[in-house]
Amino acid sequence: MECDLLIDNVSILDGTGSEPCRGSVAVRGATIEAVGKNSCAAKMVIDGRGHALAPGFIDVHTHDDLYLLRSPQMLPKLSQGVTTVIVGNCGISGGPATVKHALPDPMNLLGESSEFRYPKFRDYVEAIELARPAVNVATLVGHTTLRNNHLDRLDRVASRDEIDKMKKELSEALANGALGLSTGLAYLSANSASTEEVIGLAKTLTPASAIYATHLRSESNAVLAAFDEACTIAKEVDVRVVVSHLKCAGIDNWNRSPELLAALDRARAQQPTACDCYPYTASSSTLDLRQVDERVKITITWSDPHSEMAGRNLDDIAQQWNITQLEAARCLQPAGAVYHCIAENDMRNILRHPATMIGSDGLPSDPRPHPRLWGTFPRVLGKYAREEKLFSLSEAVRKMTSLPAECFGFQDRGRIHEGFCADLVLFDPDTVRDTATFSDPMRAAIGIEAVWVNGVLSYQNGNTTGNRAGRFLPHSSGQN
Repeated sequence: MECDLLIDNVSILDGTGSEPCRGSVAVRGATIEAVGKNSCAAKMVIDGRGHALAPGFIDVHTHDDLYLLRSPQMLPKLSQGVTTVIVGNCGISGGPATVKHALPDPMNLLGESSEFRYPKFRDYVEAIELARPAVNVATLVGHTTLRNNHLDRLDRVASRDEIDKMKKELSEALANGALGLSTGLAYLSANSASTEEVIGLAKTLTPASAIYATHLRSESNAVLAAFDEACTIAKEVDVRVVVSHLKCAGIDNWNRSPELLAALDRARAQQPTACDCYPYTASSSTLDLRQVDERVKITITWSDPHSEMAGRNLDDIAQQWNITQLEAARCLQPAGAVYHCIAENDMRNILRHPATMIGSDGLPSDPRPHPRLWGTFPRVLGKYAREEKLFSLSEAVRKMTSLPAECFGFQDRGRIHEGFCADLVLFDPDTVRDTATFSDPMRAAIGIEAVWVNGVLSYQNGNTTGNRAGRFLPHSSGQN
């Protein structure tokens, strides 16, 4: 029987970490039909010119919740070879959301108040299906978003009745395909939540074998205690924990990655535990007064009261205004910032750990985003695999494909294998690299030749094809 597509003459990286093999991949509809040395007839034959063919990359940590509805072509992700995004991270999600008052930090990272118009999780899923984004979408439910739905203010612990209301919403979301619950306990909008509040809510995850993903309560001085808290919560309710953008933040915490990774290894020996990391030594979020450190370069990406300061460093602004950096930051709020607060050796140690997945943590609503939004995956392939040899190309691809697919329960994605979904990326391993920089962050990578999503050619020759074949990916139990 004739196939729809034959990608011939490629070096196949199957996603498992195995060494590449030369061959071809046949696709029928949205499914991989055959892998190997195929000679079947096909309606379309692509000469891969000896380049690498990998499963489409899975971005496990994104804030694309509302962006994918207003910009469904998803060029920042397709241009990197990303075919699936996981949204709803750091305790904030597009749904179920009801915004009654001013949009709290950090929900403002996702978009404007008017864009949060999905009071039921099913409403948000229907919006995804209507938008037909170019990439697949799976979503967590944000703890802060649930708190904002039911608490009169966020600087306190939720009551038993409020926890019950949040549990009901989370249960409805899980029944409609949500992957699990995320928290952002470092943010003031969730920092007042007790461990017991989170455990009470997370008990809803157990029957569905869902996931607990967390931006730790601290990523700096108290990072080990925060890591232990995350593991305690997940162990208490018997679900997998995924630690978001694992790092040792702040100069006083540089060189602590060995002890943090030792804690990770101890946890993995006792319970299902994973983490993600982005390949940069700078973080990005809203401007937090607690993170202002005059030893750290902080760049303002946006400011509501002082939009003219976007792109300026906080120390320059403070000097211009003849005040301290802390006072300047207070004047700039609400605002966004990039914090150059991570040591390269710590980031490298975490990035190469076998349990570490790749997540961009990009902020597409930021007018001057961190370059990770456009550059994360090619940077891992080019800088850290090819140039730095931190790990092999096969291992880099595993971190982007089969590892996250297994972690999040995508049972038919993340590998080039017969019967799996035809999410595929063709790239040149000799040239692939990121081009986005902190001064010019919205630049597509080079070396990504073509991207197929569910068997549909979606990106080629440096641009989208106009085809949008992404799907909502509901949670499937049993991944633990």
